[in-house]
Amino acid sequence: MKQLIILLLLIIAFIIGFGKYNQYKRYNSQNVNYRTEKILDFEYHNQDLVLNYYKAIENLNSYVMTQWTANNIDVRTPEDDDEETKLAVTKYTEKLATINYYETKLEKSSTLKAKGLSNSEVKYIEETGTDLKSFNKLLANNKIKSMFNANKKLVYGQKSALIYEVQKRLIANGFEIALDGVYKIETLNAIKSFEEKNTLFADGSLDILTLDALFK
Repeated sequence: MKQLIILLLLIIAFIIGFGKYNQYKRYNSQNVNYRTEKILDFEYHNQDLVLNYYKAIENLNSYVMTQWTANNIDVRTPEDDDEETKLAVTKYTEKLATINYYETKLEKSSTLKAKGLSNSEVKYIEETGTDLKSFNKLLANNKIKSMFNANKKLVYGQKSALIYEVQKRLIANGFEIALDGVYKIETLNAIKSFEEKNTLFADGSLDILTLDALFK
């Protein structure tokens, strides 16, 4: 009889303990807060996007906890396959997709800034759809064109970095000339020929239109 009472007490203790465990498990989901290992740029040029990213995370965390405590559904690793669970998981996936969208932008910005770009340059790349290689080429071409002075005409025999860069572009376009940075007859004729092929005023003298055509 005594053993039976002890057995009954153990069963009752087990039932109470199991109930307490389920209650604890229900309201104490492990690692409910969303985390990422990605390197993100929180100094991103559009701070509204950063704010929306934080809001999306809070929204996701709240949804995960609500489903766990109210419906006993772990949307991250569901155990059941009923309709309620499927709908909850689908909604969770949609919320996660929103976070991934923001992270893609913030991660790309972080990568570009690690290469030395500023917020304004990152914004330009995003708005124009330019890739990093094309953007760097644009920067290099703009630096070359900045050496041009419309008020100073090229003088025969003149030597400069601008002429050197122009010669490189002419050679890339198939002209066989010396790469010495000196403005002489073969360079003049090559510029003139290039202008003719591009329906520009063909005088062999550099102007902004010829430079734009050479360094586009």
